[in-house]
Amino acid sequence: MNLLRTTSSALCFWCVAIASLQAQQTAPVTITVTERGSGKQVPCRIHLKDAGGKPVRAPELPFFRDHFVCPGKVRLELPVGNYTCEIERGPEYSVASGTLQVRERTESDWGFQLSRLADLAGEGWWSGELHVHRPVQDIELLMAAEDLHVAPVITWWNNRNLWATNRPPEKLRVRFGENRFYEVMGGEDEREGGALLFFNLKQPLPITAAQREYPSPMQFLAQARQHAGAWVDIEKPFWWDVPTWLASGQADSIGLANNHMCRDQMYVSEAWGKPRDTQRLPPPRGNGLWTQEIYYHILNCGLRLPPSAGSASGVLPNPVGYNRVYVYLGKKLDYDKWWEGLRAGRSFVSNGPLLRCRANGKLPGSVFSARKGKEVNLEIKAELTTRDPISGLEVVKNGRVEQRVSFEEWRKTGRIGKLRFNESGWFLVRAIADNTNTFRFASTAPFYVEIGEAKRRVSRTSAQFFLDWVRERRQRVKLDNSSQRAEVLAYHEKAEKFWADLLSKANAD
Repeated sequence: MNLLRTTSSALCFWCVAIASLQAQQTAPVTITVTERGSGKQVPCRIHLKDAGGKPVRAPELPFFRDHFVCPGKVRLELPVGNYTCEIERGPEYSVASGTLQVRERTESDWGFQLSRLADLAGEGWWSGELHVHRPVQDIELLMAAEDLHVAPVITWWNNRNLWATNRPPEKLRVRFGENRFYEVMGGEDEREGGALLFFNLKQPLPITAAQREYPSPMQFLAQARQHAGAWVDIEKPFWWDVPTWLASGQADSIGLANNHMCRDQMYVSEAWGKPRDTQRLPPPRGNGLWTQEIYYHILNCGLRLPPSAGSASGVLPNPVGYNRVYVYLGKKLDYDKWWEGLRAGRSFVSNGPLLRCRANGKLPGSVFSARKGKEVNLEIKAELTTRDPISGLEVVKNGRVEQRVSFEEWRKTGRIGKLRFNESGWFLVRAIADNTNTFRFASTAPFYVEIGEAKRRVSRTSAQFFLDWVRERRQRVKLDNSSQRAEVLAYHEKAEKFWADLLSKANAD
């Protein structure tokens, strides 16, 4: 009996050892990605997973969460087995995918082709994004792999500052390739009231000692404004301090395509921001609709704040440039003019569909004017490129969907329809994909209409919305130190007065 047990144990041991040896057997694999038509190798992002769904890393290439990027060709040593692969290069290219097998003692060469679906730079539209948390040394390959043209990198935020122990480079702005730019002094102040992003500064703001609620973010916003060319972005519309930041008039843009919208999922809550009514706006896509709803309230108050985009790659499960903003500049990309175009609203934001619209031949951000008693009549045309199914395109006028054209109807003519104004207001065009996992969409920046003396439409409902919000925010301030509390509350009290005054001047429901 003992001999039998010993023999059986030995047999089991050798079976396990052989299985383990087989599991560890590897074979060389080369992946080559080319552009269909030209045959040139193209930088790209690769999502390679084994049979158990575990992402594969490529040695010495940038990796994050579930993907790595490569310059167009990568050589790997992979365990024998089956793999799935998805390859992308931003929204202007097709997706390549496949199921692959690595065989014992067999070298594999896997070739993939990506088709260019649209050439927006060739049309004069230049892509960028404002929320990148990836290592500076990786940014050039990351941008090339996503066909992204502008990307300031966040290198300091709250208790972290890359430059505390490293000397900043002499050139904070870098141009590489033919037409790509990044900047290495981007910053973020993310605390109780939400997050502000800072760009085009010469050095970090002194925020590392800031507490959760004190000092007010307004203090650092004011410091940033002392630097010519500085840009301040409200990272998401639903942060609690948004009414206070808006009232200050110091913000330059706001994140309509933001990092709660991810490639494969949606962050369904507002984190510690102002929560939505989930019965009215249920998950998973309700947060995306809430984001847009708040932005429309901003526009309904007569505030002209252009939309921006950011993915927070390096923190949240997004590739660089998943959420992006396209700015129209024409044939040549200039870094400073890109920001000027963003400020002017000659733009659209997207995390998938590519929506280029004109009204009466003019770009988003345009202002259409008429004398009192006259009408403004507009014809809207659009170009749309999408990898996702889209049921229709919508025109949002003064915060409400004014008209909708089906995708099939639009495809026949390229027209969305006609729009009429007999008083001042605004409109934009949006397309929301039929994706149930995340909020995948595109939206133009607003177009504006000015008729008569009242050039800006101010809605009582929207002004009241922000007045109620800032009053609720005041009640949420928790600071034991009375002088600190008074200092923080002073900014909210000033904002409360702003919204109350605006409400008293409202000229529309």
